[in-house]
Amino acid sequence: MAKRGVTVLSSELWKNALELFPGGVNSPVRAAVKPFPFYTKEGRGAFLITEDGRKLIDFVLGYGPLILGHSPPRVKEKVIEQIEKGWLYGTPSRAEVELARKITSHMHSIEKIRFVNSGTEATMNAIRLARGFTKREKIIKFDGNYHGAHDYVLASAGSAATEFSVPDSDGIPKDVLKTVIVCPYNQLECVEKHLKNEDVAAVIVEPIMGNMGVIPANQSFLEGLRELTRTYNTLLIFDEVITGFRVGLEGAQGYYTVYPDLTTLGKIIGGGFPIGAFGGKREIMENLTPSGKVFNAGTFNANPISMVAGIATIEELEKGKAYEIANKAVKEISEELDKAPLDHVVNSVKSMFQIFFGVKSVENADDARKANKEKYIEFQKALLDRGVFFPPSQFESVFTSSAHTEEVVNETLDKIRKVLSEMR
Repeated sequence: MAKRGVTVLSSELWKNALELFPGGVNSPVRAAVKPFPFYTKEGRGAFLITEDGRKLIDFVLGYGPLILGHSPPRVKEKVIEQIEKGWLYGTPSRAEVELARKITSHMHSIEKIRFVNSGTEATMNAIRLARGFTKREKIIKFDGNYHGAHDYVLASAGSAATEFSVPDSDGIPKDVLKTVIVCPYNQLECVEKHLKNEDVAAVIVEPIMGNMGVIPANQSFLEGLRELTRTYNTLLIFDEVITGFRVGLEGAQGYYTVYPDLTTLGKIIGGGFPIGAFGGKREIMENLTPSGKVFNAGTFNANPISMVAGIATIEELEKGKAYEIANKAVKEISEELDKAPLDHVVNSVKSMFQIFFGVKSVENADDARKANKEKYIEFQKALLDRGVFFPPSQFESVFTSSAHTEEVVNETLDKIRKVLSEMR
């Protein structure tokens, strides 16, 4: 086992990666680990094992999908069974029907669903569908909400877009951005003004913001969005790529009892394999090809491996124990963080949380930007040195899983206490 801080193999891999990939990585936030990323060899339960032999308690969990931890036995078993049968058909399979039944049985606002391959694809197609259904062009999104990496949502985006100071990406035509209205999160005035005065196809929102840290919506905000969109015949889209099946079997819409016209999903519904989905009311979804004239297609849509992994994951979640363990871990860690002598706030919902230093409350993206990012990075690096991996960006969420047992949490709490005692 490598000593703490010894990262020779990761250093060599990083040098090679810098020659091969833009910025050395294939997704920007991975470069936020300084001075260079560690390279992972395998994941087991609540732990990552690096190429350098370090064993890290993982609170990133693939940025959300791994609610059962790494390589959970039941999911692994089902994936291996499917691989033995084949992993790409180009035809429908039983598994896609079964996963769709699972999802729609829990998320009652979804009457029909279309599987795609990423959260980006899900939001891109949901917006296209909303425009096709309403025959309108404009959408409203919220400052700091991240809905993937396509042109129509890379305006005031969160996640790595904010981390690397490109919330408005280069390369997007100005005419595209003219169709996107950005409003403050947790505020209704801006939304109402634009719905009154412009033809808006859809309002898209993260019901719990997971890409500026964790920022829950106010109940009145979501209820207000639902009322306003109905009043002005605009579709309401909940982006539940992160929250779907993480805050419960009914997602954030069940948590708040506010139900959208369309929902986008990803991450957990694929059990850690690439996936996305969008679904909603039958009358809207029937506008997709081949039933209607809003086009979507994909060679890997409803890939059998992702389907069986998703089914196995949801079956485990239906037993309830996984949620109990993951939620308890957040509660205990949040309570310990609340004791920190530094000015800070901890935002948490179920199995996701984040700490913000130097502020009293965080209710929107502006609040999150005012937090002491340097202090968070100091905290994150000190934890990583002690074998605990929190996300390397202030603007990501910390996640727990059913593999974060009492023993794992106690070890984490001990290391958090030591780190906080050394911070000023």
